Amino acid sequence: MDIKLTLCSEFSVREEHMENIIKLIDDGNTIPFIARYRKEMTGSCDDQKLREIADRLQYLRNLEKKKEDYSNSITEQGKMTDELQEAINKAETLAELEDLYRPYKQKRRTRATVAKEKGLEPLALILLEQSLTEGSSEELAKEYIDSEKGVESAEDALQGANDIIAEIMSDSADVRRDLKELITKKGIIRSTAKTEEDSVYSMYYDYSEAVSKIPSHRILAINRGEKENILSVGIEIEDFAAMSIFYKHFVKPGSISTQFVKEAALDSYSRLVFPSVEREIRNDLTDKADEQAIKMFGQNLKPLLMQPPIKGKTVLAVDPAYRTGCKIAVVDENGKVLDTGVIYPTPPQNKVEEAAAKVKMLIKKFGVNCISIGNGTASKEAEIFVADTIKEFGGKVTYMVVNEAGASVYSASKLGAQEFPEFDVSLRSAVSIARRLQDPLAELVKIDPKSIGVGQYQHDLPAARLEESLSGVVEDCVNSVGVDLNTASPSLLKYVAGITSATAKNIVLFREENGAFTSRAQLKKVKGLGPKAFEQCAGFLRIPGGKEILDNTGVHPESYAAAKKLMKLFDINEKKLTETTDIEKLTQSYGIAKAADECETGIPTLEDIVAELKKPGRDIRDALPQPMLRSDVLSMEDLKEGMVLKGTVRNVIDFGVFVDIGVHQDGLVHISRITSRYIKHPGDVLKVGDIVKVEVIGVDVKKKRISLSMKDVPQND
Repeated sequence: MDIKLTLCSEFSVREEHMENIIKLIDDGNTIPFIARYRKEMTGSCDDQKLREIADRLQYLRNLEKKKEDYSNSITEQGKMTDELQEAINKAETLAELEDLYRPYKQKRRTRATVAKEKGLEPLALILLEQSLTEGSSEELAKEYIDSEKGVESAEDALQGANDIIAEIMSDSADVRRDLKELITKKGIIRSTAKTEEDSVYSMYYDYSEAVSKIPSHRILAINRGEKENILSVGIEIEDFAAMSIFYKHFVKPGSISTQFVKEAALDSYSRLVFPSVEREIRNDLTDKADEQAIKMFGQNLKPLLMQPPIKGKTVLAVDPAYRTGCKIAVVDENGKVLDTGVIYPTPPQNKVEEAAAKVKMLIKKFGVNCISIGNGTASKEAEIFVADTIKEFGGKVTYMVVNEAGASVYSASKLGAQEFPEFDVSLRSAVSIARRLQDPLAELVKIDPKSIGVGQYQHDLPAARLEESLSGVVEDCVNSVGVDLNTASPSLLKYVAGITSATAKNIVLFREENGAFTSRAQLKKVKGLGPKAFEQCAGFLRIPGGKEILDNTGVHPESYAAAKKLMKLFDINEKKLTETTDIEKLTQSYGIAKAADECETGIPTLEDIVAELKKPGRDIRDALPQPMLRSDVLSMEDLKEGMVLKGTVRNVIDFGVFVDIGVHQDGLVHISRITSRYIKHPGDVLKVGDIVKVEVIGVDVKKKRISLSMKDVPQND
């Protein structure tokens, strides 16, 4: 297999670009760096496509290595044939390769190996050949009776021959391939209850669905029910259809042993092949479901991290609770903690007036513009209290309920203790809730991505794969936004391309010992940050107000000469470069290809330089829809069918989206009610953080369920 050509075909990438991508990856370049600063070499592949290529490259290389190892092993056993070698060379998946190697793999002691030790393999092969037309299988078996070897009768000999034939059939790559294909197309996956008690798995107590159609979220649900010993799960297929596969490959009519071989085939199918293939297919279904869930998690995480920061606002955070009171923290526009405390507006204390007086005092004292409320226990009561308290400010103070998932994890972490040693765990949580409204990306990078709570079944997913995928999402977000070199925490810096956790700490240490960075070039003085790391990270680090204006842009130092030539070409003074300088219009008038040639750089790189010079120091998140701030509150009891409300998409899952409409419970818009046109997945049209209009179509207060619809609700008026 030519890996490069295979990747070109699968990803629709030109051969020279794929060759460059493979070399860039092999040379240790990071995905964000390749995506941003090597566009000419890659044909402008984005980071997501590059990650998929890198994953597939690793898979195909592993496949080729296994082909080599298995070929060598079979050759050493003296069993290699031209036909087998060709089949190995053509294998396109690891599963296909494993099936080919199965007969030659060293097995644990089986019934077949015991029978072979008794000298019954020749008998089995004669019977399997099915060339004899006279006599009987029993008469043939009598010749193999040997008391010393434990073969006491013809029945013993035939049983041993059956075991050998059954194993030969179970090792057949053709049989396994055809059976997998049959089950994949026509199999039924069925779940039944192992208990009579009601549970969250009730809908699966007597449930069946075609293997070919069952969606990922249902696979993960029945897997969890099985793991918790509530469900019994299996795959069903018509025995007749399955046995016809064995007959096609092994049964020859007209022989004295034809019936014997048929019986051996049934034994092989029921005892060896079906349980094994069923396991493989269920594993395949689970792997695909895991990948879908991981992909969905990443798609939800990205817009959450990329939510625009609430800039220039002093925030008061409320971490709700009942008995222990609501922890509060006031944080200035730069994230500095100004004050902390505890109020008791919720049951059982209900000290509403006292709490209101304290909140009003803090609003006036520190000029609080916005209140951030965690969505955990007692959030509803805290929201009602806040909405009532800020009414007297006439809309000058707003609030937002933020997802506090992971705040407690951060608060109890070593990092939380290092950042705020003087605060207890609950006060650290309040600070985190304030800061995640001010700058979601900078705060959420401190938390294990899978604890952020925007996925499905995250605790059931393969931990290493999930962590790898989500870390990639965080890395892409951090690098697409850029990081202020003089204010970024080690938690944020470690996600910058080319920077490790150790290097991130060294950057902060250098900053503390030498003062603020005044140029990117100073990074070369940081311990452990060599030329390769500098190349990878420099373009993603920003220095506002530094000596060099380009240090506050996404222009890489290697392209400074090209950027300066461009400015000189249009007689632009770099010290007076502002958003009012229409460098884009000037470049278009001049001709982008001609300008790129003059500046001795590629067109994609020049386009990126123009975009950066157009808005030096810009934050790409500012162009996204701002988070929805509220000044009043609804309860579930206020909701009536037909009401149209504005809300924020909080989670996108396979069967719909959950929308925060200002009550404590998020409402569900089922996939069938998102739009009038057909969509394969909710993620095709919606993402976390989107502001949408929804119609209330059902409210079940007892079960805390709200059904919503976006169909026929104008979204743009």
